Amino acid sequence: MTEDERWMESALREAEQALKRKEVPIGAVIVHNGRIIGKGYNQTESLQDPTAHAEMIAITAAATSLGSRRLEDCTLYVTLEPCPMCAGAIVLARVPRLVFGAYDPKAGACGTLLNIVQDDRLNHRTELAGGVLQERCGGLLSLFFQQIRTDGGEKA
Repeated sequence: MTEDERWMESALREAEQALKRKEVPIGAVIVHNGRIIGKGYNQTESLQDPTAHAEMIAITAAATSLGSRRLEDCTLYVTLEPCPMCAGAIVLARVPRLVFGAYDPKAGACGTLLNIVQDDRLNHRTELAGGVLQERCGGLLSLFFQQIRTDGGEKA
């Protein structure tokens, strides 16, 4: 198991917390100097907050942990390719490296539809590694949406 896979396992555990709470199962962890300093899972439904994505929660926790809005020397691990909002937050937080699991063909803003985190017009660019434990990350999402369809079509 690679180091990226090991940390992605931690992000998957966060995603499983979201699944238990009937949230879209996306999890994120931020690692600094070999330890997790921020973590989060989607909470948009429970908080009724459209910004309560796993990445946003993890970024806030990591910034608090470091006492800085700049997450230099950190790596963000997230189970799904970040959306435009989260990609923008990654740039603003100056996260130097992003590792994600499943690609998001509908809203991916880190290489699929857009590539905000590597746009030369912005003042910061992030190194990317996509597809880490992709099958497991995508499988958790597939399970969630299958359960939604089975349970009567509730929307996520």
